[in-house]
Amino acid sequence: MKKILHIISSPRGAASFSIQLGNAIIEKILAAYPGSTVTENNLVDHPFPHLEEAHITSFFTPAESRTEANLEAIKHSDEAIRQIMDADIIVLGAPLYNFGVHSSLKAWIDHIVRAGITFNYGANGPEGLIKNKKLYIATSSGGVYSTGPMQAYDFVIPYLKATLGFLGLTDVSVFRIEGTKVPGVQETAVADGIASINLN
Repeated sequence: MKKILHIISSPRGAASFSIQLGNAIIEKILAAYPGSTVTENNLVDHPFPHLEEAHITSFFTPAESRTEANLEAIKHSDEAIRQIMDADIIVLGAPLYNFGVHSSLKAWIDHIVRAGITFNYGANGPEGLIKNKKLYIATSSGGVYSTGPMQAYDFVIPYLKATLGFLGLTDVSVFRIEGTKVPGVQETAVADGIASINLN
C-alpha cells in the first residue's frame, strides 16, 4: 500500500495528454500496490500565488515568531510540503509550454524550495531533505523533444530533474506523450506514450 500524490499543471482538463498519462501511471501503480491511496493537487484549479515579499519574509521568520500575516502567507507552502513529505510516490504532470513548465507548476516549485525544510546547506554542500520517494514525471508536447533537433528546446525535464533532485527527489522516471501535432506521429502518440509506462 502506497500513498500517491498526483500533481496536475495542465489547464486543459480532460483534453490534457499529461493528465491522461499521469492517470495511466497511477492505474499501473494501483495495480501493483492494491489499496494505495491517491491525493490529487490540481495547480490550475487551485493555483499557488507567485512569490511576493510576504511569502519570502514568512519563510525566513522563525516559526515561534510568525505573526498571523506570516502564517497566512506561508500556508500554501506548508501544505504543499506536507503533501510531499506524506507521499511515497509522486506523479507529476508537466506539459511543455513554450519550451518550459506551466506557470502554475513554477509557482508551486517556488513554494516548496525552502532552506532548512526541503534542503540544507552543509559542510559538504547542499543536501536534499525529501528522501526515499519515487517520482514519475508525465510530460506531453505537440512536437518531439526526447530526441532529434528539438531536444535542446526541452527545458521541462532538465529543469525538473535539477530542481527536484536538489531537494532529494533523485529516483525519477520520465514518460512522454509527444508529437501530438506531428503528422505521422500524432496518430499513435497517446497509445505509444501510455504503452511506454514501466514502473521498474
